[in-house]
Amino acid sequence: MTTATTSQPAFSPDQVSVVFVLGGPGAGKGTQCEKLVKDYSFVHLSAGDLLRAEQNRKGSQYGELISNHIKEGLIVPQEITLALLRNAISENLKVNKYKFLIDGFPRKMDQAVSFERDIVESKFVLFFDCPEDVMLQRLLERGKTSGRSDDNIESIKKRFKTFEGTSMPVIDYFETKSKVVRIRCDKSVEDVYKEVQDAIRDRL
Repeated sequence: MTTATTSQPAFSPDQVSVVFVLGGPGAGKGTQCEKLVKDYSFVHLSAGDLLRAEQNRKGSQYGELISNHIKEGLIVPQEITLALLRNAISENLKVNKYKFLIDGFPRKMDQAVSFERDIVESKFVLFFDCPEDVMLQRLLERGKTSGRSDDNIESIKKRFKTFEGTSMPVIDYFETKSKVVRIRCDKSVEDVYKEVQDAIRDRL
């Protein structure tokens, strides 16, 4: 459970627009987010990148814990991820940036509920729906150059399993609120992006 005791979220939806970007590892979330940042002035917050930066930050009390979780394909305790996201949103608001793509989060039901209760309610969820064999191929290809410790076949299989078991209930939850835009990703980057742009136009 989160340690926050306030009943008020940290930000109001009038102040901050958050779009969750979800999809299995290798579905192409990062590529699509880059395009949206360029064309629509979004700030791209990748939960994974924030955690990796914290893991490498000198003197971080969470570095080793984050490292072990990432290596095992496990989900880092939500208090850490929520605190990093809250700080990143605050920093960007100071420079008048208020539209956020949050990529790779929430990955579990309790994260979704805690974020919307304690930080801000999301506008909608972009769900990149991609067949597992396509994602596997992409990740193995990326692993040749990425230097990431989790781009190997054992870690990838663990990540698929984690995604299926914990993230799909999140998608189902947001679908009950009619907040999910499902986009098929086994197409060209350009075709996928056209669908993403339609979603943004319709909902923001």
